[in-house]
Amino acid sequence: MDNPTEPLLKQAGPLPAYRSLIDKGDLAPDPAQALAAERLQDLWERLRGYDPRPAAGQAHGGLLARLLHRRHAEEYMPIGLYLVGEVGRGKSMLMDLFFDVADVPRKQRIHFHRFMQTVHSRLHAWKRANPNGTDPIPPLADTIAAEAALLCFDEFQVNDIADAMILGRLFQALFDRGVVVVATSNIAPDDLFKGQPGRDAFLPFIALIKQRVDVLLMTGGRDYRRERMRGLRTWHVPADDRSRHELDEAFAKLTGGAAVKPVVLTVMGRELIVPQAADGVARFNFDRLCNTALGAGDYLAIATNFRTLVLDGIPRLSPDNYDQARRFIVLVDTLYDQHVKLVASADATPDQLYQRGENARMFERTASRLDEMQSQDWLGLAHPA
Repeated sequence: MDNPTEPLLKQAGPLPAYRSLIDKGDLAPDPAQALAAERLQDLWERLRGYDPRPAAGQAHGGLLARLLHRRHAEEYMPIGLYLVGEVGRGKSMLMDLFFDVADVPRKQRIHFHRFMQTVHSRLHAWKRANPNGTDPIPPLADTIAAEAALLCFDEFQVNDIADAMILGRLFQALFDRGVVVVATSNIAPDDLFKGQPGRDAFLPFIALIKQRVDVLLMTGGRDYRRERMRGLRTWHVPADDRSRHELDEAFAKLTGGAAVKPVVLTVMGRELIVPQAADGVARFNFDRLCNTALGAGDYLAIATNFRTLVLDGIPRLSPDNYDQARRFIVLVDTLYDQHVKLVASADATPDQLYQRGENARMFERTASRLDEMQSQDWLGLAHPA
């Protein structure tokens, strides 16, 4: 797919960019997507040149300055947008079109899970540097607002009690500073953190979100992500140049031509670099994923952040390379539990990958799972994130 946001389209907004993709045949007409594109176009127009930074001498530090700035933000700050719908409805694609053309000097597009990892890391660093118990939320909000007046969150969801307990105060502080939020989610605001212990304390955050963003439900339509998987060959043997080329084509199809770039995940305070990623699809080679010091936490971070993994060059496994085999077993179990789709090249079919020696029997379950993960029923399962 050509870059949909060419210079002239960037000046016109996300709706013309979306219509251009339809005209070129890259997208099929979809009423739910068209409505979302129109709403994003309206927000794009209201955000042109938007910069809520206070004037000189009106820093956030003083109480009066904070109250004045909050009143100013509430009066002039554009209402954001929360796109909610099932997986594969085109929510992320539309938000990316909007983000790319948004005329906002400071903006950030980030997966919500990654954003919260950064928040916790900064809170931890603040508390370590300020052991006297100073409230870390205002300075954290200052930092985030200085980095971005527009925050675009992909896959907004709340599953962690630690996240739930700080979101209300943090987002109130961000909104006080004029930050505008656009988000995509599979979960409506009223259903966030539903059924979890401590949800009553989370309800003010839900009310705040509904006050500061418009919620648009994208119903019906086609599941474009699942359609990309339909008929796709997922296991390529052997792992040679031809298979590499076929994985290149599969990766391009699965990402819908989106811009590919490295992504950094934070796992237990460490950085895990995903070398190639776009539109919920990650790509690794086997050595980088299973021949380095990675473990279950790393694989879970990948599985929760990406719905599909493209994996190059799985070798035959045996007691001679058991550490790699052990990591691969953990990886497959994690992908299986999270319904992550796997497209791979390998030196053998799953039942022939680990044939001899100690632990060969243990690999039988992994081979069985790899076979199941190639079935059309499996490919139709929704990713829980």
